[in-house]
Amino acid sequence: MKLSTPIKLAGVALVALAAFLITFQPITFSGTTPMMRSPRLHLNLGLDLQGGSYIVLQAEPTAQAQVTNDAMDGVLRIIRNRVDQLGVAEPAITRQGTNRVLVELPGIQDPQRAISLIGKTAQLEFVDTGTVSLPQNAGWKDNNTVVLPGGSTEQVPKKVLLTGADLTDSQVQFDQFGRAEVGFTFKSEAAKKFEDYTASNIGKYLTIVLDNQVISSPVIQSAIPGGKGVIQGGFTLESARDLAVLLRGGALPLPVHIVENRTVGPLIGRDTIDLSVHAGFVAVVMIGLFMALYYRLPGLLADVSLIVYTLILFALLTLLGATITIPGIAAFILSLGVAFDAHVIIFEKIKEELRARKTLRAAVDAGSNRSTVTILDASTTTLIGAVVLYWLGTGPVRGFAVTFVLGILTSIFTAIIITRVFIDVVLETSLARFIASLAWAGRRAAEAPAAAGGSSGGGGS
Repeated sequence: MKLSTPIKLAGVALVALAAFLITFQPITFSGTTPMMRSPRLHLNLGLDLQGGSYIVLQAEPTAQAQVTNDAMDGVLRIIRNRVDQLGVAEPAITRQGTNRVLVELPGIQDPQRAISLIGKTAQLEFVDTGTVSLPQNAGWKDNNTVVLPGGSTEQVPKKVLLTGADLTDSQVQFDQFGRAEVGFTFKSEAAKKFEDYTASNIGKYLTIVLDNQVISSPVIQSAIPGGKGVIQGGFTLESARDLAVLLRGGALPLPVHIVENRTVGPLIGRDTIDLSVHAGFVAVVMIGLFMALYYRLPGLLADVSLIVYTLILFALLTLLGATITIPGIAAFILSLGVAFDAHVIIFEKIKEELRARKTLRAAVDAGSNRSTVTILDASTTTLIGAVVLYWLGTGPVRGFAVTFVLGILTSIFTAIIITRVFIDVVLETSLARFIASLAWAGRRAAEAPAAAGGSSGGGGS
């Protein structure tokens, strides 16, 4: 069933309203009671726009592992896993040279916690200490000597039974008294080994060690089947979460230390925001003026539809939790140009049909149909490039690609659907003659060279 023009216009209005509410969130709820507040953008801003932490880590070789490309790729992957679980929006994690990693954390609220999580080796070990129970924070000086918290030493062989590499998962949980602990699950082969060991060593101590520091040294009270266990160590909720994050991310293949740690201040971000917004505003105004002056009423309709386009794009970015960076703003401006270009294609196709002496309605239908194919073809090739950027890029490059892909998809919807609805509304009013004026848009400029050529030819004869 073909929808009437008023219904289509109402649909466009609802889409625009929904996009506005999502983007600016002027209404919040306290329980079930709606409350009004000042509208403002709710977009995540990158390090270059809001500041954050800038950390450079350097990997060091050990007797067991050298600094190689494979080892650095492992460091990069594990740091990225840990940062992802911190909930940082659009972090940038890249290699610098042969042994350094650059980590940019926009808007991080607790940089010291982030640093401790990122830089820890996180080598978890389950050590058989036999009849010896070790206190928390004791650590091995070498494979046979333990340094106790008071500074004294004790001879305890370090017999590693299993490591964090044998885990499949770790999660925060709570014991019967509400105390935080870390539950873990072993892989299938490790689970069988863990069960056999606990069954044959009841009454002895299994010491849990992280980066050579004892977390706890519980006594084995019974066999533990199923490959599941818990780590207890007087954790707070936050420290238990941090340990679970470290274990899920895995151990770093190389130790790292921080060589640079600085905070990007908000004043830098504010300056960048002001300049970027100004550049975007100038670009939008210039393009909008061109459309209005060249295409007149149809150009104004395109300007209105591009306002809807901007609302929809920002709403999508808000829903996805995407982060806006300087490259993201560039992608928005570029996609805005693509959106206007789609409107130029539509108007030029309609113009061709009008000059072919078709009726106004027939020219609009034929021109819109012809332009749809062209817009889809052009947008598909651009989308492929943007997807490749997202696939191969990292950090801000990916942010650029996400914004650009969403912008292209939104521009297709805006040009083909929304602008056509606006034109259909005008066609049913006395303003329809201004749509027909497309046939003369740019005609004088196009005919001037031809007229000059004709005069020259006439003089020659």
